[in-house]
Amino acid sequence: MATTFAKAAEGTVAEQTHAARIEHVSKSFSGPAGTQLVLDDVSLDVAPGEFVTILGASGCGKSTLLNLVAGLDRPTQGSIETPSGRPALMFQEHALFPWLTAGKNIELALRLRGVAKAERRTEAERLLELVRLGGAYGKRVHELSGGMRQRVALARALAQDSQLLLMDEPFAALDAITRDVLHGELTRIWEETNLSVLFVTHNVREAVRLAQRVVLLSSRPGRVAKEWTVGIEQPRRIEDADVAELSLEITEHLRGEIRRHGQH
Repeated sequence: MATTFAKAAEGTVAEQTHAARIEHVSKSFSGPAGTQLVLDDVSLDVAPGEFVTILGASGCGKSTLLNLVAGLDRPTQGSIETPSGRPALMFQEHALFPWLTAGKNIELALRLRGVAKAERRTEAERLLELVRLGGAYGKRVHELSGGMRQRVALARALAQDSQLLLMDEPFAALDAITRDVLHGELTRIWEETNLSVLFVTHNVREAVRLAQRVVLLSSRPGRVAKEWTVGIEQPRRIEDADVAELSLEITEHLRGEIRRHGQH
């Protein structure tokens, strides 16, 4: 009934069997209408360096599951382990502090991590370069486009130096072209850093474009309904025939789950 963060000894990350292990997790919430079961007996492993997307209809418990893995809440039943330590979390909204520059927003995460003041600017500028925002250190949030703000938010998440990155629909509010560009950037960063990524989305094409594995949750209560291994080589395009074909198959299963649970 807990989320366990166990920071591995230096040099042992490659030897770990999983970046996250979710075992028989259930989550209930109590309210005026009684107790509501949101997640029911969910088990899932994320391997080191693996990119996994969690897909499902609205309200199926995707974000709840991510919050449990992040340690923001505790499961009602079951256990969650992240052997490499506390995960980094990126939200749908950028959640940047508007009174700070792009660089200072990243430096805040570095300071909380214990990075020495003399090293923070250099590291913040390195992370901005990684997300293709070199030269944006001194820009205020209002000077950045929506896509640029999400890049800064990603750099801030990477500043936490975690081996596991949790992403809760981070591109949902962006226009299609910006989202397409950031899909490519995220894939590049994932390949360069060898991070493990657990990415929540309700967009089937996005799930297939990004992931090595797609996990479909049933409608509430959320259960693992089906998984797909995505064998399509990267880089992928959202309009690729193989992406479209697998997306169609997954969409049919998603529609079946929605019909089964009486949602429209």
